[in-house]
Amino acid sequence: MVRETIRGAFCQTNLANESAEYLAKREELRMAEIELMRQRERVAELRRHLPPGPALEDYKFIEGPVDLDSGDTPTRTVRLSELFTGAGRPLVIYHLMYGKRQTKPCPMCTAWIDGINGVAHHIAQNVDFAIVAAADPAALRAHARGRGWNRLRLLSAGDNTFKHDLGSEDRDGNQDSTISVFTRDSDGAVHHFYTAHPWMSPEIKERGIDLNRSSTLVGGAPYGNRTVVSCSVLYY
Repeated sequence: MVRETIRGAFCQTNLANESAEYLAKREELRMAEIELMRQRERVAELRRHLPPGPALEDYKFIEGPVDLDSGDTPTRTVRLSELFTGAGRPLVIYHLMYGKRQTKPCPMCTAWIDGINGVAHHIAQNVDFAIVAAADPAALRAHARGRGWNRLRLLSAGDNTFKHDLGSEDRDGNQDSTISVFTRDSDGAVHHFYTAHPWMSPEIKERGIDLNRSSTLVGGAPYGNRTVVSCSVLYY
């Protein structure tokens, strides 16, 4: 029976014809999965308890109308500090690879943001979230309109140094996929908390993107554990 230990294996199904070899290997896998889960939780705990990061300048971004279907004007200037909607709420920004030397939107970033748009209302229970791109507002919104990103805040970095300062853009305008977390103190100053890139070391140049997933939006944020709301999205 499910959740019973039979022949040394913690059963996952009620199938009576699973071989001894299969059960033994499935049990080995189960133990590895448990260790992976615990390691993930240890990593999330380390991430949440990072010391305060440096205070940042109050970067200015360009934002179009809330309704994607109402056109791309008028635009307005919004500061980094204004992206926080309440006290004690972290801000998470995904750096979309689009703009400057990246003349077409990154397909991987696009697929990732497709998923985030679908669960944005769950994420919003715990953190504030926005997309920042180097592309101008009209180009960014045209891509978002084609993807149906109707639940996300879309910001153009304009001519600020935000993406370069956070490491998602080099001096030549080449783009990188990046996720950053910020906090705001009681005096209103914004502090950098955490940033992750695909590259994690000289030999790991892509797998770091595994951290750029929906669970990181909450697992990578400060202020303790969060409630599971939708599958594994708010997983930590």
